[in-house]
Amino acid sequence: MASEVRGEVCGEDRVQEGPFGPEVRPAGGAAGQTVLYVHGDSRLAGTPQDALPTARELTRRTGQAVVCARYRPRFPQALEDVYAAWEHCHERGPVAVAGKRLGGALAAGLLLRLRDAGAPLPTCAVLTSPVLDFTLDAPSLFRNAAADRTVDAETLPLRVAAYAGTTPRDHPLLSPLHGNLHGLPPVQLHAAGTEVLLDDTLSFATRAAHSGIAVDMRVYEDLSAQGLKGLHAMAVFLRSWHRSASFTASET
Repeated sequence: MASEVRGEVCGEDRVQEGPFGPEVRPAGGAAGQTVLYVHGDSRLAGTPQDALPTARELTRRTGQAVVCARYRPRFPQALEDVYAAWEHCHERGPVAVAGKRLGGALAAGLLLRLRDAGAPLPTCAVLTSPVLDFTLDAPSLFRNAAADRTVDAETLPLRVAAYAGTTPRDHPLLSPLHGNLHGLPPVQLHAAGTEVLLDDTLSFATRAAHSGIAVDMRVYEDLSAQGLKGLHAMAVFLRSWHRSASFTASET
């Protein structure tokens, strides 16, 4: 398949349809790192096009190319698709991984798969309101149900069952919160104090820190406050760890 099916100019950035999903590239050339962005929404579904506003903003703030991964709506096929997108990005050079909601689960699952295979890891990872425990045991799923209108807590078990299929709900690649987190790259996590997935994020941050991972945890008062504040923090994190990885590589 050709690497470019179509392209359009959006401001100073260029959006191209690549083999694994839309790609946003700075007009002046990327800053040496690609961000693999895995979309997600409250329905545990969506399309990569839904991620384009976030991808464009990240490109504007970082100068880095962003690939919005396309994936099938079932596990483990979804993880296979994200892995294929990772290989596509990795051929170009350093890669950071970011994901939201279901995309956060897939991004974290990708880290575990790469680590277990002894493969090169991303420079860093950013997880925003991720679904990290498909057993749905987190108290915040019920405690924050009334405050979080973005997720229907009553239908969530049905959506999770359709996505997980026959995979055990505590399988680490499906539910990274149940995995061994040692040896992962630096991770930044974003969550709102009123969202139903809050406990997934807090528990993962705690386990990652205990596993010796560099963790940057951001909790916002509510989802509306998470918007631009989160994008700014994400861009700073991506730029910082790219510089750190580049400096380390130049010394070896």
